[in-house]
Amino acid sequence: MALLPIITAPDPRLRKTSQPVQTIDDSVHTLMADMLETMYAAPGVGLSAIQVGVAQRIVVIDTAKDPDPPAPLRLINPEIIWRAEEAGPFEEGCLSFPDQFEEVERSAAVHVQYLDASGESRVIEAEGLQAIALQHEIDHLDGVLLVDHVSTIKRNIIMRRMKKLQRMQAAE
Repeated sequence: MALLPIITAPDPRLRKTSQPVQTIDDSVHTLMADMLETMYAAPGVGLSAIQVGVAQRIVVIDTAKDPDPPAPLRLINPEIIWRAEEAGPFEEGCLSFPDQFEEVERSAAVHVQYLDASGESRVIEAEGLQAIALQHEIDHLDGVLLVDHVSTIKRNIIMRRMKKLQRMQAAE
């Protein structure tokens, strides 16, 4: 396994629409393992393949909290097939927007259809943090970012911070 570099905004690759996985082979398994290792090291609760520069519809999530053991989910070609009408504001962060947290309106529960690591079709019924993480990561697969869910003023502030961070990192 390997730690992968996480792409940060304003990198235009984050706006790409990810393509469905056609074949689940060793490269997909390795990518998912590397994504999980990267997500845990960051630390985060979710990571999409596009955030590590791979435009494929792959997401990893683990919303387990200490002292519970890790409970990683590996989702290939995930698709939200149902959303609860009940929604609420949830404070979200994003590994592609380090140290930026914003309230985002999301459905309180979702059902997501996906392929597991062995290619079996599955449906997960999620609520709470898991539902939020699934919606957030699936947004990434469609080129939708955290800043797309906030006001224009907040979006501009966050993007200015990200550009400043990028300039500081380039100067190092």
